[in-house]
Amino acid sequence: MKSDIHPDYHFIKVVMTDGTEYMTRSTYGKEGDVLQLDIDPKTHPAWTGGTAQLLDRAGRVSKFAQRFGSIGAAKR
Repeated sequence: MKSDIHPDYHFIKVVMTDGTEYMTRSTYGKEGDVLQLDIDPKTHPAWTGGTAQLLDRAGRVSKFAQRFGSIGAAKR
């Protein structure tokens, strides 16, 4: 294996949005750095199951459903 081609892999502290923190190994920064998260699995709608709304601008979604509704999966 070639030497000096791999990034430095060291311990850092990750701080979640609610203040909880944990130690992990990463190539981020240098040994002992702190990674302060703005978005994490406890707050982001993608992980929390937040309500996502599908906006039907100018009836595009309903037009699509009328034209192609019979193709694909069964309707609910």
